[in-house]
Amino acid sequence: MDTSHKKLIVMGDRVLIEPIEGEDRTKVGLYLPQTVTEKDDVQSGRIVATGPGTPMPGPREIDNEPWKTSSSTSNQHVPMQAVTGDLAIFLRKASVEIKYEGHTYLVVPQGAILVMLREQDLPRT
Repeated sequence: MDTSHKKLIVMGDRVLIEPIEGEDRTKVGLYLPQTVTEKDDVQSGRIVATGPGTPMPGPREIDNEPWKTSSSTSNQHVPMQAVTGDLAIFLRKASVEIKYEGHTYLVVPQGAILVMLREQDLPRT
């Protein structure tokens, strides 16, 4: 099967994470205590892709007649805080492991992310 024209699309408020296995210290110097890494309650990984956010109905779509079909085709979403490239520390039990093209990824709801570390350029003074 040819996968050269296929793309993983992350849905809703979920993020696709490439897990970092077996490290007690991240490359940027953030330490994970041994008690945390032993229990595997939390895990870290790099965010590879994000969904569009939590879907929200438009103001015109909220009425007292839910059986009516909506004429609006524009989707509105609450934006994601997670950004591709962020290092995320998240609750492992909330993740779902998938394998795609020989790589292992975790699909995690944004609400299960405890902390993110974003590398930003420092402002020049």
